[in-house]
Amino acid sequence: MKRLLKKSILITGGAKGAGAASAKLFAEEGARVMIADRDAEAARHLVETLCARGLDVAFVHADVSRPEEAEIAYWAAKDAFGQVDVLFNHAGIIIVKPFLECTLEEWDELMDNNAKSAFLMTRLVLPEMLERGKGVLVFTSTTGVRAATHLEALYCASKSAMHQLARALAVEYRDQGIRSNLICPSFVRTQHGEHEIEQLRGYGIFASENDVNAMQGRICEPEEVAEVALFLASDASSFVNGAEIFVDNTFTAV
Repeated sequence: MKRLLKKSILITGGAKGAGAASAKLFAEEGARVMIADRDAEAARHLVETLCARGLDVAFVHADVSRPEEAEIAYWAAKDAFGQVDVLFNHAGIIIVKPFLECTLEEWDELMDNNAKSAFLMTRLVLPEMLERGKGVLVFTSTTGVRAATHLEALYCASKSAMHQLARALAVEYRDQGIRSNLICPSFVRTQHGEHEIEQLRGYGIFASENDVNAMQGRICEPEEVAEVALFLASDASSFVNGAEIFVDNTFTAV
């Protein structure tokens, strides 16, 4: 039995990395998947590849940190599938920089991409979920909400805002059939993760793959994050709500 059979899923930031791995796995498990991403080329290539295998995947070009484009993303999924059963708020960016060198514009950029985007998308899908009395929200957070990292004050702050939003939603809407959970990855072998490591090394922070191995055994693969996203999106996690699942191989435990 496919674990997401006939489920309609909207995933933001699903064109590359762990988002793309999740979109692929969701579709393989029977879901109808709409990817919202501002990287049109990467998303189009992914969709063409998956559709060639007979999987039900589509793409909408949207920057979900912008209210009008978040609406475009939502209505693309709604028009294609009729409803959104699962929203996976995966979109996000990172800036590695000493705090006193950070600008107000960079603060706004991270808050917009990492927190406001999740607020905008959740506000759009939640009414229909409440009307049906059932819905699933999944958010990609970070180990940085537990173990603050060098030169990532703005990233940690913006992800923490999104993180607590997700937990508060779980508490507020639990009795109305809504589940809201978080995935907290450490270093993942993605463009995002490689960019983070490159920036850290540029500032002299130990962040080679050997350093990552010392902190978490080895680097995490995108598919390992996707498996956790699948669990949270599926009915297998029916009694999991308000949870923070750290995909970090003890990074935050030691």
